[in-house]
Amino acid sequence: MFAALSLPATALAGEQVLEFKLVTKPMDLKVTEVANVEGQTVMSGKMFGVAFFKDGRVAVKDFVHSADLIKGSGPIYGYSTYTFDDGSSITARYAGAIKDGRAKGEYTILSGTGAYANATGTGGFESAQAGFKGAGLYDGRFIVKTP
Repeated sequence: MFAALSLPATALAGEQVLEFKLVTKPMDLKVTEVANVEGQTVMSGKMFGVAFFKDGRVAVKDFVHSADLIKGSGPIYGYSTYTFDDGSSITARYAGAIKDGRAKGEYTILSGTGAYANATGTGGFESAQAGFKGAGLYDGRFIVKTP
């Protein structure tokens, strides 16, 4: 019985709520102004982030991001892979919007590896106030279901 109690939470099947703070930075983001549409920009590219989970773990986030914004507001969409130091990962699609300078969206977990093999689930994120230049801060959450 002691051995079962000493397993990390990520090794147990079922549903887990993973809350985190996330810092992101564009790595190769292309921004294009749309001709003849005032304030319209389209962007896409690669980004990078680091997620600090409430349980003390850290994961790197590699992702592709796209946005279609009018005067800074509009839909965003992308795919993220969060990789933990033990090699486990969670890959999710996200969709959301930027409005009044704040981003908010939802995750759909597509897959996972290691402790998150065959994971599914949902989640969300919302931008948080920060004074970073060229980087963003977010509050995030996954509800992970593992077999």
